[in-house]
Amino acid sequence: MDLAIATRPVQLDDEPRFHRLWPRLSREAVYRRFHAPLHGLPPDAVHRLVDVDHDLREAVVADVGGDVVGVARYDRSPADPSTAEFAVVVEDAWQGVGLGRQLLSELFALARSRGVTTLTATVQPDNDRIQWLIRRLLPEATFVRDDDVYAVVSPLS
Repeated sequence: MDLAIATRPVQLDDEPRFHRLWPRLSREAVYRRFHAPLHGLPPDAVHRLVDVDHDLREAVVADVGGDVVGVARYDRSPADPSTAEFAVVVEDAWQGVGLGRQLLSELFALARSRGVTTLTATVQPDNDRIQWLIRRLLPEATFVRDDDVYAVVSPLS
């Protein structure tokens, strides 16, 4: 992993990069991110992932050599734009090198600058990696069991 990693807000022309990322994600990575065993993303779903307004919906990507290897995103609540749900996925080959932390840190800074004061997420109880990362980046986060997942809520200070 000696290539430089550039992070930046997602762009519409990232759509082909998202299509190329999908087959490089393991079944576990897909399940951890989408909470379902998806076997592919329809083109309209991929388009929605890259078509953000950089305010109510934002995504930050990690770009290595012209390929997206990680994505962190938030979607603000229409009922309360001071609250945003976040998620992150990192290609398996790039996990464990701090990329998820970098992407989420940048995403949280953007959210904060846009008036987001509360972050939420849905996490599987056995996903120790993301729970550790959330606790590190959001030490005030609470994890409440909700059926077969944790509902995570944290102030964004």
